[in-house]
Amino acid sequence: MEDHHLRAEDLQHKVIPIHMDANFFFERAVRSLDRLHYEKALKYFRKAVEYEPENPVNHCNVAGILSEMGDFEGSNAVLSDILEHVDASMTECYFYMANNYANLEQFEEAERVLLQYLEEDPAGQFLEEAEEMMELFQYELGRPVKPARIRSREGVAEHEEARALMEEGKFAQAAEVLERIVREQPEFLAARNNLALAYYYMGLFRKAKATIFEVLEQEQGNIHGLCNLAIFYQHEGDTTSLNPLLEMLSVMVPYHQEHVFKLATTMGILGRHAAAYGHFRRLLKEEELGGDPSLYHYTAVAAFNSGRYREARQYWLKAQKLDPLSDIPRFYLDQLEKLDLNGGQRFELSYHYHLPFEEQLKRWEQNESELCEEVKSNPLIRSSFFWALRYGDKGTKLQVIRALGWIADDEVRETLKAFLNDPDETSELKKEALRVLNGMGLEGSVQAVLEAGAASEMHVAETEASYEYDPAGDTLQAVVDQAWLRMDEGADREKRRHLQNLWFQFLGKLYPEKPLIRHTEGWSAALEYLTAKQRGSSLTYQEVAQRYGVSVSTVSRYAKRIDSVCSPKDEKDDIFRPFTENI
Repeated sequence: MEDHHLRAEDLQHKVIPIHMDANFFFERAVRSLDRLHYEKALKYFRKAVEYEPENPVNHCNVAGILSEMGDFEGSNAVLSDILEHVDASMTECYFYMANNYANLEQFEEAERVLLQYLEEDPAGQFLEEAEEMMELFQYELGRPVKPARIRSREGVAEHEEARALMEEGKFAQAAEVLERIVREQPEFLAARNNLALAYYYMGLFRKAKATIFEVLEQEQGNIHGLCNLAIFYQHEGDTTSLNPLLEMLSVMVPYHQEHVFKLATTMGILGRHAAAYGHFRRLLKEEELGGDPSLYHYTAVAAFNSGRYREARQYWLKAQKLDPLSDIPRFYLDQLEKLDLNGGQRFELSYHYHLPFEEQLKRWEQNESELCEEVKSNPLIRSSFFWALRYGDKGTKLQVIRALGWIADDEVRETLKAFLNDPDETSELKKEALRVLNGMGLEGSVQAVLEAGAASEMHVAETEASYEYDPAGDTLQAVVDQAWLRMDEGADREKRRHLQNLWFQFLGKLYPEKPLIRHTEGWSAALEYLTAKQRGSSLTYQEVAQRYGVSVSTVSRYAKRIDSVCSPKDEKDDIFRPFTENI
């Protein structure tokens, strides 16, 4: 008896407890749906509601299952409860209710809630479907069905203009249009989401994030806003904020195709390729999307990046069949055959439906006229060039600068001139940009840039010559002044300017916050240390700390602080840029 008791006790310690929460029941509901077990799925979704009653997505899942099961009245009861007690901003519930009433052939009620949807929904995510439904209601009711106002159509033409500008890589121009729309129509959330992306592409990350928070203040569950915010958190390396948001996104099952696509691409950007694969496969089941070769490519890439190589091959073969004249599926199938998929090193492919950037450049180098024709016919190529020039590594930027010389139009000229004025770019890249501009016959413009650089250098020299350091001046400028005073004797003007630019870059990225300056010498020493490292010079913490009269730990702490703000993060969003939001 005693032995039996001991064995039971040992067994008890080996049992792994199950953590039951909303996610637990959601996952079981999805598995039941895959097997077409609707009753079980409904039971699990209702359990998820019990655990997270404040989450409107859980309630919507229940409404969706009830509608699938033919219980349209029950579905509408849930949707009404969402609007009354959970989240009144989920205006898409009116559209779902209109569908349910139409299935019940209660067309008067269907008309009422559909018009309410059109008059209240700011994004218009179901606008096309709603217009088709109005035609049906007009036929059934024998009279015109026309809303007094379609809220989401206000500013539509301007919004489409801004989206086109963004697709062409003209982010600053797009931002101007979107800023005007947002000022005039503060509740136009699609425009506000795209404005955040425009800021993001322009490198204005603080403004981008602030704009997304404005979206989420108005609509807490806005899928585009949540996806964009997740991408911004990853850009910052803010895993503390990213992880709970990822958990929320991972349990979402959007109804609308554009939302599914946005979620799929976001999961790809964030490296959650298995989740992206599931969403892309779901889109392929939609009849109107099944003939899109780019969607098969996205699904193939998600399969490849999640280790499903056989499935990836099948999807690329399907893309090749749908797009036989394209080199893209053929290229990836050839690469797949050459890979050692068993023992080789794992790597991630780009989702974009075009050849890898390096492969494109290699082909264009052999045929420059082909590049010019493609750029004229495909604005995404031009956009990808400007994106790579801003965010690519040194080698990619060098290739892009040379490729831009083949295009050689006004926009390229202005882009390269702006590149020359960027203090963070290396002298080697700037020399190549100057060479390209010279090749475009723009000696006058090049000379102006060179003169501006000479003037900047003269300003540095004048500042050094007239410099008188005030030891009591514990200001932001005093950090640079102190560094210039104590830098090693071999420091030339270029090195001093580099140090100054690094400090201004740090302050600019922190703005409107300011670093707390308690030890001017410590910050100055950290700046000199980082400047030396970035320029390939050998300088130790010990050497610089001794010269500035501070401890090694102080220099190390401040250097890490500056480096964490100024250094580019290890991002994955170069494999799939965030897509703009439609309306």
